[in-house]
Amino acid sequence: MLYSMSTSVETVSERSAAEVNEEIRALWRRAGGTLTIEQREEYQRLVMEWAAVAPQQTRAA
Repeated sequence: MLYSMSTSVETVSERSAAEVNEEIRALWRRAGGTLTIEQREEYQRLVMEWAAVAPQQTRAA
């Protein structure tokens, strides 16, 4: 039997989905609705973190 290993690195967030979501909202408020390149990178990181945490918390509820 063959097993495949994932080559992606997953980070485990110790923050709740709500905490990450609040940081996303704060980023948009600070940006005034238009993100710089650096802010877009931060937004993408936060969304990925939120997406990794949200399903876990939904299952746990």
